[in-house]
Amino acid sequence: MGTFFHAVAVFGDELASVRWQFLAIALTLHFLRLCLRGVAWRVILRASYPAETLRLLSVFGAYMAGVGVNSIAPARAGDVVKLYLVKHRMRHGSYATLAPTLLAETLLDMFLAGGLIIWALAIGVLPTHQVYSRLPSVDWGFFLEYERETEIGLALLAGALVIGAIAYAEHGGASRARIARGFAILRSPRRFLWGVLVPQGLSWVLRLASIVYFLHAFRVHASIHNALLALVVDSLSTLFPATPGGAGTKQGLIVFLFRGRGIPSTLLLAFSVGMNIATVAFNVLVGGLAMYRMARTLSWRRLQAARAQEQA
Repeated sequence: MGTFFHAVAVFGDELASVRWQFLAIALTLHFLRLCLRGVAWRVILRASYPAETLRLLSVFGAYMAGVGVNSIAPARAGDVVKLYLVKHRMRHGSYATLAPTLLAETLLDMFLAGGLIIWALAIGVLPTHQVYSRLPSVDWGFFLEYERETEIGLALLAGALVIGAIAYAEHGGASRARIARGFAILRSPRRFLWGVLVPQGLSWVLRLASIVYFLHAFRVHASIHNALLALVVDSLSTLFPATPGGAGTKQGLIVFLFRGRGIPSTLLLAFSVGMNIATVAFNVLVGGLAMYRMARTLSWRRLQAARAQEQA
């Protein structure tokens, strides 16, 4: 975390040179990207519940509330908020069906993020294990240090999953039907293409465009190649999430990936921290407003507890 706090200090030093007009454009593109994500999720929900009337504003509000919580809370707590809020805008919603809709909503993300990492490997910019282990705040260091204990733990986890899968296959017919209903959109290829893949594809274009403008805002050379490298850093930090938002690891990675490109490390650190602060603050503000409007509370823990009581 020391590198992260150093990067925050660097960001403070560079704050006077931020080009605010580009920052505003970047956040506008970020907001439009989230709008498209909400549109895609609504299509998935309507495929699972064709008899329900789901207003776009309600789905978008639930989605934004979840994004806001995920920006500051660990373990995807915002997904619980999304499910709770959207379920209470439906007459016959089931968490067993709603939860898989979030997985269906991320299928393209997993494919594109994987493609980005393969691209970074192909051009040789990703660090080797030896280099990565020396980056600050390595999130997997504990598991690498205790390899045998980790192997035993993974073996026990795999055994438990196998046992659970067998029990579920034998006795979980009703549950399987509810879960399968959450993936109903996949049984309509045309609707999945135009209603989900196209908006999500456009959201990725807007995500890349917003990073280009973030680069402009912090006076880093704003090429498509550099924006793609920044996307790779985001994808990798998501894979190693021991610190909030990959703090520390993300800053170490961005300096490494941009090596040899003639960009001062101070600018890279200011860009990395500045983009994080701006997007998190924006997500929390818009998400908080959405959550208060829909649930009359700003406590995401209260919504999590309410959902737990409903499932009990």
